[in-house]
Amino acid sequence: MFTKRTLAATALGVWAAFMSGTAGAQATLRSADIHPDGYPTVEAVKYFGSLLEKKTNGRYKVQVFHSAQLGQEKDTIEQTRFGVIDLNRINMGPFNNLIPETLVPSLPFIFRSVDHMRKTMDGPVGDQILKAFEPHGLVALAFYDSGARSFYNSKRAINTPADLKGMKVRVIQSDLFLDMVNALGANATPMPPGEVYSALQTGVVDGAENNWPSYDSFRHFEVAKFYSLTEHSMSPEVLVMSKKSFDKLSPEDQKAVRETAKESVVKMRELWEAREKDAEKKIRASGSQINNVDKQPFIDAMKPVYEKYAKDAKVKELVSRIQAMN
Repeated sequence: MFTKRTLAATALGVWAAFMSGTAGAQATLRSADIHPDGYPTVEAVKYFGSLLEKKTNGRYKVQVFHSAQLGQEKDTIEQTRFGVIDLNRINMGPFNNLIPETLVPSLPFIFRSVDHMRKTMDGPVGDQILKAFEPHGLVALAFYDSGARSFYNSKRAINTPADLKGMKVRVIQSDLFLDMVNALGANATPMPPGEVYSALQTGVVDGAENNWPSYDSFRHFEVAKFYSLTEHSMSPEVLVMSKKSFDKLSPEDQKAVRETAKESVVKMRELWEAREKDAEKKIRASGSQINNVDKQPFIDAMKPVYEKYAKDAKVKELVSRIQAMN
């Protein structure tokens, strides 16, 4: 558990080491990710690091700590804000209670397709959401794909919201996700990703929701065989940098960091699409029972969620712009 005093002391030590590195040939930026080595987000940040090293003539390199080596996402967000961690690849959900604008891409069924999501997040709406991170000690650099999240469980196929009634479903630590699952009649249970496998195995929860690659890489298909393609969320993930770390860079190096992060998105999407196909093929061959659903009843059930989370003027305006986009 990090206290403010511990975080401050650690940040000071890390920054002292960082600054001593800048005086020499090279400084290493530490980056966190909960996913395993080889996962598309991990490899994309490695690629970002290799590009940054070239652009800065070797002054900066990036070391990626994968597999939650630096902690779960909620913990690493705080460490990044304090400057203990320089870079972080994070799901949008844990930011929902901190940064209102991040609620927008997290809303269920806000995106009609992957192309709609990318067009939105690569454009002015995405830029506005990225800028909203800075008052909170973070410089948001780019959005990474996170696929479509669907429900899976150990009990039965989910064809309608009624099939979720009474089911205990793990959600990410976000009030929005909690209310979304509860609106479908399930009992939402917030939980860090590292605890989900054992919770499914022991019956602490009956199900969860995630994309094909995560359902595969966390091996949840072993203990939750029913995967129902609700595709209720296409919320992207975000690569952020500690503002404390970013502000110490020269303007030229800040520009290099921003440009390189955007360039890494292309690589990440290539890796993601390949991994998504491989994961789906593996899961279908594993014996998991996959079913399509009629999404409209699930969409209809989200009305109270939108009434609660899209009432803020800034959020409502962004939602309207997304929904109007062709």
